[in-house]
Amino acid sequence: MTVRIKPACRLTLCIFASCPPDMIRVTFSLLLLSLLSFVSIVTATPPARVTLCSTACPADSDTVGAAYFTTNEPSGNYLVSATIDNNGILAPFEAVYTEGTGAHGVRPDAIGPLDALFSQGSVGVSNTQKFVANVNAGSHTITVFAINGANPASLEMIGQPVSSGGEFPTSLVINEAGNRICAVNGGKVNGVSCYTFVPGIGLIPLENTIRSLNLNQTTPATGPANTPSQIYFSPDETQLIVSVKAGFLAVWDINPDGSLSNNFKTIPGGILPFSLLYVPGKNAIIASDPGVGYDIFDVDTNTTATFEIPGQTLTCWSVYSKESGNFYMVDVGVSTISEVHVTDTLSSSIVKQYTLGTDGPIDSAVASVDKQDFIISLAANATGLTVLHVNGPAAATIHQRLDLAALAEAANLPLHSSNLQGMATFIRK
Repeated sequence: MTVRIKPACRLTLCIFASCPPDMIRVTFSLLLLSLLSFVSIVTATPPARVTLCSTACPADSDTVGAAYFTTNEPSGNYLVSATIDNNGILAPFEAVYTEGTGAHGVRPDAIGPLDALFSQGSVGVSNTQKFVANVNAGSHTITVFAINGANPASLEMIGQPVSSGGEFPTSLVINEAGNRICAVNGGKVNGVSCYTFVPGIGLIPLENTIRSLNLNQTTPATGPANTPSQIYFSPDETQLIVSVKAGFLAVWDINPDGSLSNNFKTIPGGILPFSLLYVPGKNAIIASDPGVGYDIFDVDTNTTATFEIPGQTLTCWSVYSKESGNFYMVDVGVSTISEVHVTDTLSSSIVKQYTLGTDGPIDSAVASVDKQDFIISLAANATGLTVLHVNGPAAATIHQRLDLAALAEAANLPLHSSNLQGMATFIRK
């Protein structure tokens, strides 16, 4: 017996052996398709760990630290690690599944597909508590991994991913003690949220810390303009700061119990303030700014000075080197890094510019090894990593170029230049 639902759709109720031959074939085909679909769903779950060093893994005794970034793939986000040796040389180690997904922001312009999250700081490290954290922009979560003491490139997930408190998280910051993390969301539900980190357990949401930026946005975010870029603590950890590419910094006061002030104050300035770094010894922030070059925000006076980098197009990321005492502004558009010196009076000058060919540097971090600083940049155009040895003021040199594309393909790890994000380093003490 057959009950007709639609002319092209049948619900079979007959005993299989007594069904007409044509119906048996159709029923068997449907069963096979269902089975294949189930198998596809099961096998589509990303593997928990992908080894990238195969038989050439560095010995623990040769490893002094590690560098981390994410694949930020919509099919499954991976945190990728590379070992750092005592000469500042990187070696790919592994990729661990974050149990979250990546995402790519919407770009109405024609600038290009790089910088999927419009941000700096999508990966962060706690040297105190020895963990690394990352955002999963596609699944609106944050994941935390414990760093292995013997080999910092070896990671184990702590707890489970937690909600970012909004949509399209793009940046996070970890306090000095390593017991507090705050993140910023850039999607339709945008703003900040904070967490307590508990060793062995993971992240616990901190009450009264979900605060809105009140941006008119979409999920994924449409940008780069009108999106948040980086979240940062003031040096004394009494303020939480977010750069917003709409010409201002948003500043919340942090209460003694860790909660945030209900509303944020603004420090206006710049065109598209992006990355955030405090000027040592000053209550001032230097921010890269793809609209002009960089900005210096004087927090004491609530004023801002804007500085041009000649020939710049997309100066979006920055790092600071203690070895040289200077800042390094990263421009993916013309593939250059500009070294900037800031004086005690907050005036500044460009010390030197370094051309990186077609690397396309984006997210960057500094690794300090035996009082030597190495700038590690994601080379997005090259799908790899570029390492610069600082060597003091105006003396940086290219130290290493590491191709990741062929290695990832051989390991069956999805890795696309348009999605790569984040960079953080850990050096074993």
